Amino acid sequence: MTKPIQPTHTTAYYVQAILSFAVSLSSVAIALIYLPASGWVKGFLALGLLYVVTSTITLSKVVRDRQELSEVSSRVDQARLDKLLTQHDPFKVDA
Repeated sequence: MTKPIQPTHTTAYYVQAILSFAVSLSSVAIALIYLPASGWVKGFLALGLLYVVTSTITLSKVVRDRQELSEVSSRVDQARLDKLLTQHDPFKVDA
């Protein structure tokens, strides 16, 4: 049975993703602070930013869960196929 190759991510990849998220979030937050607008406009935009961040995190979790589910079902199907192939004897004569 051949195991599928699992993609691996390096530490640098994780650090880059975290830094990218932190820089983008902080730059928008700083822009909101220095925005020449009234408090309720800044609050509305900050609430919109918070909504975008939380929905992005939720979306990434849903995509990850769907991918993991497809990998699990793929492994189960592969195990069933392997079991059938090991039990099958093409030279066996049925009487």
